[in-house]
Amino acid sequence: MAFIVGCVPDEAPVEDDENTEEDNSDSQNDSENDNSSDEGNLSGQLEIQYFVGGYGDSWWKEVIGDFKEEYPNVEVVEHAGPNINEEMRSRWVSGNPPDVVYIDGAGSSETQMVEDGQLMNLSEWAKEIELEDGTPLLDNFIAEPASYDGELYSLPLVFDTWGTWYDKAWFEDGGYEVPKDFESFMNTMGDIKASEDIPPFVTTGQYPYYFLRGMLYPAFSAYGGDELLAGVITGEEGAWSSEEVLTVMQNVQRMQEEGYIDPGFGAFNHTQSQMNFLLHENAFIPVGFWLPNEMAGDTPENFQYGFIPSPMNEAGEPMAIVPDLRPLAIAEEAENPEAAKAFVDFVFTREYAKLFSEHTGAIMNISGVDLSQNENVPEYLIEANAMINDPEQVQIYHKPHPMSADLETPISNSLVSLMLGNITAEKFIEEAEKAAEEYRNNQ
Repeated sequence: MAFIVGCVPDEAPVEDDENTEEDNSDSQNDSENDNSSDEGNLSGQLEIQYFVGGYGDSWWKEVIGDFKEEYPNVEVVEHAGPNINEEMRSRWVSGNPPDVVYIDGAGSSETQMVEDGQLMNLSEWAKEIELEDGTPLLDNFIAEPASYDGELYSLPLVFDTWGTWYDKAWFEDGGYEVPKDFESFMNTMGDIKASEDIPPFVTTGQYPYYFLRGMLYPAFSAYGGDELLAGVITGEEGAWSSEEVLTVMQNVQRMQEEGYIDPGFGAFNHTQSQMNFLLHENAFIPVGFWLPNEMAGDTPENFQYGFIPSPMNEAGEPMAIVPDLRPLAIAEEAENPEAAKAFVDFVFTREYAKLFSEHTGAIMNISGVDLSQNENVPEYLIEANAMINDPEQVQIYHKPHPMSADLETPISNSLVSLMLGNITAEKFIEEAEKAAEEYRNNQ
């Protein structure tokens, strides 16, 4: 899989009489009829919910503007912002959701929404979507959509990947080695701590999934492949207490015991941890491709973003990448499902994929988009692209779907305790295995 030849933070909940079902069905049919003119053109209101974080909203504004020109009889209502997931929660719970949702950011969870029956099954309809060249969309994804017992409830819009960031200019000036495995990672952090008198590693304790997804997912993949990664994500019995997981968590314990993890991380939100990183109060941070765009206004003039897959692998083994997909979905109870389908179909083009990289510094999940000669794409993305396409340096692993918030929350709580030095790696896996058992029992 390649970006060029191929081409690149999240949790929400929610929760019936035959007459009610019949009334809803009749109402939906009437709504669908009302939303089409005699000529077959779409009309009516289309509500779109999208999270605005590190990627910004300029791409969304351009795409939605083009969609309005294409479908002038459709009234598009945008629900957007950094807190939109929380702001819209009551509407999802009450069965009055927007038509289209981009699932990203704190307060959202694709798996939870599927488990709660909030998303439309797209399995059959998705087979009809084609790109500009007439080829099926499903054949042109860089990474496959999330699958729930073989069914599709979303289409992956953004191909992101968590990794570890550093300041290239600072490393070159200080003569610090860019790590390629866990032991060289530890050595470099030791050198930085001794020379700079700082804790070299920082992350956000308020959103522990940054470390879980950014550091542990690649580590589990490197030690146990897709099978182990799937096991920990789905809460499979014995996965969290496996020898491979114990080894990884003992490595995390080593980082803590050596004083390499910023002791104040537990109180940091993601913005504070990223700001500390930019100010050289720390040297490494795990984040996705949105980091430079999100912090563009705060980045020091001489700071040069460097990206590597998180170096949790053993020496001599390829570094591990786990794609982190950000999907588009249609609500099961959408008021205007036909307009919603038209919008989702409209978005997935190679032209909009190219524009996405220009607007955001990240990658849309469509193959065949060559960014290498695009002057509007940042250098770090082109360099990361080349590294990830080199199988001698990087191996790509795949998770079946995102972890449910019902499992991720207790795992994250135990993870913070371990990283603060309050529990051992052995105690962590004991707590994680218990959380996985409770999750399985509640399914």
